[in-house]
Formats: sequence, structure tokens, C-alpha cells
Amino acid sequence: MKRSLSFFSVVLVLFQLLALLHPARAQAPKEITNSIGMKLVLIPKGTFMMGSPESEEGRYDDETQREVSISKYYYLGVTEVMQGQYEKVMGTNPSKFQKQVILDKDSSMYPVEKATWEDAVEFCKKLSDLPEEKKVGRVYRLPTEAEWEYACRAGSNSAYSFGESSKLLGDYAWCAENSNLQTHPVGEKMANAWGLYDMHGNVWEWCSDWYGGYDNNSVSDPVGLTEGSLRVLRGGGVFDWANCRSAYRGGGDSSLRVSSYGFRVALSPSGIPK
Repeated sequence: MKRSLSFFSVVLVLFQLLALLHPARAQAPKEITNSIGMKLVLIPKGTFMMGSPESEEGRYDDETQREVSISKYYYLGVTEVMQGQYEKVMGTNPSKFQKQVILDKDSSMYPVEKATWEDAVEFCKKLSDLPEEKKVGRVYRLPTEAEWEYACRAGSNSAYSFGESSKLLGDYAWCAENSNLQTHPVGEKMANAWGLYDMHGNVWEWCSDWYGGYDNNSVSDPVGLTEGSLRVLRGGGVFDWANCRSAYRGGGDSSLRVSSYGFRVALSPSGIPK
């Protein structure tokens, strides 16, 4: 018995020494703030039902329901890209709802809008090229449609991230009922369960995918069609109501400028466990 205990004691000491020599890989922070003051939250990997059931009120035929696995962690902007952030990176501001339109209010915290899909992609490239971002290896991009819906749902499987009924939509979104048909500063409404604001309403958000139909087969990390004529828009805006549902899919020409079209950025930095 004594020999047995001694043997296991030696094994335990060896394991402890190995742990010291090979420390556990540092976990990615839950939230980061980049060099332009943009906050991004870590989105966990997981599986969800993308699309909507046929029983969902207001459902459209292009919301085919299927099981989707998100196999890697990624970061997503806590809010839509703000006008002030856009100006820092791009040097311009295409938005309609600027100071002269919103009665001399500071519009820097309003979501940038009238940004085309092409503008959004260029913003991600220029943000990635900033010296502070290059130094830490951050490469920004638009989220895929699947990543967007997964983050919007934040673990829910209902019509909205907060439940089935639209009665609470005004607590979470600037929409046709409460927006006075103009955008509002980001982050003023309630966040979803993962700490993301304005996933419903305020401005539509460009995704990286081409817009198009898909089948109901289970899939991992889908990136959409390889070609098309429209890019995906998600989330609804200040002129919408039913279109703010988690599963609602919109599409727009990549060069289209609309005063309720904006975006938020995604980030898949190195060092995050697969």
C-alpha cells in the first residue's frame, strides 16, 4: 500500500511540473476596445437553428430553417459602427442624419448610414491597416449572415432575441413605432443576452454574403452563395417593424446608399482557441 501511494505521489508531482513548464493557453478576453474606441464582445462557438418555423408570425419563404454550427469563436461589435468611428477611419461621413438634420445634436454616436456594402468592406480594410491594429494582428471584416443571426439570437429560438411577441420591441429597438423616422445614438435601448445593442432596428446591417435561397440541410460555418446580385442586410431599421425579427432576410445592391443602411464589424483574431 505504501509503495502504491508513493508511486501516485511521484506521478502527481510530474504532472505539476509539466503544468509549470507548459502553462495553459491564455483565454481571449470577453470584450476588447480597439484603437478607435470600438468595443467588441467575444461570441462563443455553438449550434443554433437559423431561419424561422412556418408558424412564426410575419415569416417569409426565404427563412428556411436549418441547423447551423458556428465552430469558432469570433468578436462582434457591441454596437453598429458610429459616425465618429467611421470618420476617424475613412475621413468622410455619408450619413443623412448628421448635425444639420438632427437639430444641432452631436451625431458622432449615431450609427453611420448611407454606407454601401462596398464602403463597409473598405472600412474594415482600412481599420485593419491602422498601425495599432496591425501591431496586434487584428483583421476586421463583415460578419457572415449566419454569424449575424447567431449573435442576434444570443441563445434564443424565438421571433426576437427577447421573445415571440413584438410588444417589447420598442424596449430593444428604434423602429417605425418610436423612431420618429430617424436614427438614434447607438446603445440607448436594451442589449440582448450577449451584450449586443441595436441588433433589432436603428439601421439595417450589411453582411458579407450574397443574398439567395438555401436548403434545410445542417451545415457548419456557411458563407453563402459564391455569386449573386444582392448582398444580405439584416436587423431592420427605423422605418421597419415586422422586418426587425431575428430571421428576417433583406438584400440590397452593394453600391446602394440608403439612410437606414449601416453595419457592424466582426473580428477573428489569432490566439482564440478553436
